[in-house]
Amino acid sequence: MKRIIKILTLVVALSVAVVAESTAQHTIAITGGSGYATARPYPAQEMKPIWGTYQAGFSWRYYSMPRFIACFGIDVELLQRGFSFAPYPHLYEDKKEYRYYTRKLNSIIIPIVWQPHFYLFKKHLRIYLEAAPTFSFNFGSKFHNDEKYSININGLVDAPISGKYDFRLERDNRFSYGLRGGGGFDLIFGQVEIGVRAMYDFGYSDILRNRTKYYGNNLDSETKPGENPFYYTPLRSPLDNLTISMKIGFRIGKAGFKEWEWKRPAFPKNKEVFKYTF
Repeated sequence: MKRIIKILTLVVALSVAVVAESTAQHTIAITGGSGYATARPYPAQEMKPIWGTYQAGFSWRYYSMPRFIACFGIDVELLQRGFSFAPYPHLYEDKKEYRYYTRKLNSIIIPIVWQPHFYLFKKHLRIYLEAAPTFSFNFGSKFHNDEKYSININGLVDAPISGKYDFRLERDNRFSYGLRGGGGFDLIFGQVEIGVRAMYDFGYSDILRNRTKYYGNNLDSETKPGENPFYYTPLRSPLDNLTISMKIGFRIGKAGFKEWEWKRPAFPKNKEVFKYTF
């Protein structure tokens, strides 16, 4: 945690120094989109992606003089994440009969963005790639379990179970980190920008703690049946997301691209003059 705070402090200090350049462009935008979420548990499980996840957020970009081909930016987003897997695939002969456990959660995610880009059509089209480390906070989780976990006096009831997933310190990680990569394009009309982008979030941290820290997952069946189907917490459980989103932005200030067309003056060449007299 202390390392993350040091990194964020350094990034804020660099951003303040960069903003000091008056000839730059600053663009703020809102984004929103949809995609899918999944996880990469280890040991591997029978997984399927969760389609229809949502993303909404706010972004800021700093575009320096054109001799630099990249910009700097920070986003703040609400991203739905999650995973869906079959706890007991060996009980079924056909994959179509698998019963899945699905968990969805919300994350406040902060990517620190580096964006190489170039312009076309007299700077009315910007095409770019993006790369970013990400830091996030997880909250608001729900689960849905198709397996037989409801218990009454007659035994197990064959019915799906849904409910709120309770974050527990010994089992769940609230904070996570990872990498983001992707690209997109922006159409530029004066101070207004409209664009489309595709981003992939690659998780490095785990949503569930390592089994060395949380061994007795079987006790979950006594408190809330079906909430956590992992008999043992997996060794790894990073989350991934693919998102396609729309962007509507506005460039701060009325300065356009003419300020970016300034060229360095050519240095005069040395001229040799023939002298006729001694």
